[in-house]
Amino acid sequence: MQEFLQQIVNGVSWGSIYALIALGYTMVYGILRFVNFAHGDIYMVGAFLGFYAAGWLSGQGVTGLPLVLLVFVSSMLGSALLGVALEQTAYRPVRSQPKLTALITAIGVSLFLENAGNLVFGADPKFFPQILESRTFHLPGGALIPSTQVLILAGSTALMLSLNFVIYRTRLGRAMRAVSFNRDAASLMGIPADRIITATFALGSALAAAAGVLVALSTPRVDPLMGVMPGLKAFVAAVLGGIGNIPGAMLGGLVMGVAETLVAGYLSSTYRDAIAFAILIAILLWRPSGLLGRAVTEKV
Repeated sequence: MQEFLQQIVNGVSWGSIYALIALGYTMVYGILRFVNFAHGDIYMVGAFLGFYAAGWLSGQGVTGLPLVLLVFVSSMLGSALLGVALEQTAYRPVRSQPKLTALITAIGVSLFLENAGNLVFGADPKFFPQILESRTFHLPGGALIPSTQVLILAGSTALMLSLNFVIYRTRLGRAMRAVSFNRDAASLMGIPADRIITATFALGSALAAAAGVLVALSTPRVDPLMGVMPGLKAFVAAVLGGIGNIPGAMLGGLVMGVAETLVAGYLSSTYRDAIAFAILIAILLWRPSGLLGRAVTEKV
């Protein structure tokens, strides 16, 4: 029982990371109806921005909670600006083109970011500085949870609740939902669709950056290819929950994380990555719209 509880704790922790990344996929898809495959690489850039911010701020004598907060803010702002730049330079020019064009562009942007990361950051892995005091807490049932996992759970929960507030309680969120429902009709009603799309990329990129820093704090190793597999798994999580559905992305991320850790803990760690794609095949065969998604009938 203790081992099972430990696996659940680990799974929820990783699942919250997948959920943060999956939210970026699902928001962009909800508005533009295309998958931004470069999103996992923005997660990588966010981790590197946090790495350099942590090193510089530590050198300035900043420590403790202010250091942690400033690292997150720096990483999220930098990645949000990157997301805006990519949307305006790479995606906006092909927005009126066939969806396949946008998809190929996204794959090209992903490869560009990975190779630019190798060039700018170097191909050798970097080790994230320990900016958080390491402690271990005992949970009922005998499970253990380190302070880094506590930060992951608390930080991801706060970010997801904040996003939920923005989407359902603010003017920006109402505009995003209107553009998602019908972009042309929203434009006719005076909603600046281009600015809303840009804001969506900024929000999604900031969440991915936060996920990158959270993972780097837990597993202090960052490299230019670190976003490939988490990005793919987060995409599977978005499809599992119902891509375009924000609560579905959160649910899909948690299910993905728990399934992955249970398979690794009780079967074999070699199946850790395979379970994501097994889930993808299963959900496409059983419920293509996802757990919380709704099937949409299109007229031909």
